[in-house]
Amino acid sequence: MALIIDGYNLLNATDITGQCGAGSSLARTRLALLDFLADRLATTDRRTTVVVFDGRHAPPGLEPVVVHREITVRFARPHREADDVIEELIRDNTSPKRLTVVSSDHRLHRAARRRRAVPIDSELWFQQFARQPVLHRESASVPTDSADMDVEIDRKELEHWLREFGGESPAPENPQESLDPPQAPPTTSDLRNPFPPGYGEDLLRGEDS
Repeated sequence: MALIIDGYNLLNATDITGQCGAGSSLARTRLALLDFLADRLATTDRRTTVVVFDGRHAPPGLEPVVVHREITVRFARPHREADDVIEELIRDNTSPKRLTVVSSDHRLHRAARRRRAVPIDSELWFQQFARQPVLHRESASVPTDSADMDVEIDRKELEHWLREFGGESPAPENPQESLDPPQAPPTTSDLRNPFPPGYGEDLLRGEDS
C-alpha cells in the first residue's frame, strides 16, 4: 500500500498536538503527527508513505524532501501549495491503483480518481487508522506505568510472607499459574527482606513468655 497524505489537512482532522521542547509549537505538532504515523504503519508501508506540508510553514533552511523514520516528508516550495505537489505525485505514480490519497480536498479527490487511485477524507481515514496498534515505539516492551510494576512486587512479597507465617496464598491472577509445578520459595535476599531470619519466631516466643 502506498500513501500520499495531505499533512496539514490531516493534522486539522486530529487532536494531535506537540509536546514541550525545542522548536515552534507547529514544528513540534508536525513531528508528533509523523511519529503517530510511524508508530502504527508497518515497515513496508512507512517506506511508501509521503506526507506533504505547505512550504510557507517549513523551518528556514530545511531541505524540500526529508525522511523521518522511513516516512518521506515533502515541503512545497515557496509560492506553491501542498496540493500542487500532491497532484504531481499522483500524476507521476507508477502504480496508482495501489495508491491511497488522504485529504479532504475535493481537488485532490478528483486527481486521484483520474488515475484510479483511492481518495479518502482525512477525518474518516484518521478514525480508522487511530485504531491501529502501536508497532514500532521503542518503549513498547517497557512498562509505561510504574504502578503496574509496584503491584507485581507487592504481590510477590505478600505471597512470601503468607508462606512464612502459614497463611493461604491468594488465587493466581492467571488460571494457568495453578497448573504450573510448584517452585521453591524465593530467598529473602531476592525479595530484599527487611527482617532478619527468625524474626517471627522471636515474636511468638515473646508472647508465650
